[in-house]
Amino acid sequence: MNQRKILALGATGVIALGVAACGSSNKGSSGGGGNENAQQLGGSISGAGATFPAPVYQEWGSRFKQQFGTTVNYQAIGSGGGIAQFTQKTVQFGASDAAMTDDEIKAASKNGQPVHVPTVLGAVTVAYNLDGVDKGLKLDGATIADIFLGKIKQWNDPKIKAMNSGVNLPSSNVTVCHRSDESGTTKNFTAFLADYSPAWKSGPGVDKTVKWPTGTGAKGNDGVAAAVKQTDGAVGYVEQAYALQNNFTTADIKNKAGQFVQPTLGSTSAAGQGLNIPTDLGISTIDAPNTTAYPITSQTFVDVYKDPCKAGMKQSDAKALGTFLDYGLGEGQSSLGQLFYAKLPAPLLAKSKAAAQSLTCNGSAIGA
Repeated sequence: MNQRKILALGATGVIALGVAACGSSNKGSSGGGGNENAQQLGGSISGAGATFPAPVYQEWGSRFKQQFGTTVNYQAIGSGGGIAQFTQKTVQFGASDAAMTDDEIKAASKNGQPVHVPTVLGAVTVAYNLDGVDKGLKLDGATIADIFLGKIKQWNDPKIKAMNSGVNLPSSNVTVCHRSDESGTTKNFTAFLADYSPAWKSGPGVDKTVKWPTGTGAKGNDGVAAAVKQTDGAVGYVEQAYALQNNFTTADIKNKAGQFVQPTLGSTSAAGQGLNIPTDLGISTIDAPNTTAYPITSQTFVDVYKDPCKAGMKQSDAKALGTFLDYGLGEGQSSLGQLFYAKLPAPLLAKSKAAAQSLTCNGSAIGA
């Protein structure tokens, strides 16, 4: 059976995450009361994976501990590492910026039925450090691909100049910065490049890690962000939250409708609107058709087992996990903007909430 179909069969057991609210109200999520009335669950749960949502999960975990007394440990090691640890059962949930592949689902299925769900939306920005060009640089997919292929070597290349009339582009060299670790951010970014560049599609391709034709690698979004910030003439792909928090200069990217769009929270949310949501919730928001959408918008997923107890988790821990997820989908969603992430659109969020409530332990509802 196709492994994506296996995932689809578990749609009613999909679990979704959100983020704990900064300055949130005292009203609890649907899984429990507020700070005064929340059931104290205690214990700890662990997760690992994508660096992109790490600030969300860490903030969410901090707020969850205040209300429920459960410690949430999240290690930002990259999407590939998160899926690997989830499959090896060294963590209780994995996190990835791209839906699990058929091979990944097959490997994880040895422990039980894996399911995934998108949790928040964020953009993959093309951040640059270019003297004299502090905003508004325009780029399209084909040109970005040529930059990362090493075909465009100077900032005043004719292809860049053609889209930036009136901008005084320097002749300085382009220095490419990219991820060195397995990353869902990389998979989403390379998927966008492949849509517009046959040379990229048939060359480096689309994956969590690729053989980069040029540039310098750095670990995590923070590593690439630091490399761009410290290097004159640098360009790299950096998740939106990191770019906004560090006041990075980012390019306006041409979307599917032919519009150059800034990576704002509004244009990021627009990419999640009007999508056809598959049964397994394995959406892709890359190059979304919405005319106001930022084209390199990234979803992020949490990977869990439909029945975590059958995968070896204690009932008390499974209950904490279910309550944690329920909390994030409720109260936690309200603070995403403060953390520079975009909310899931209402139709997708509703599916995630309904699915989270069907998490089981040895075939019985975990309860809240």
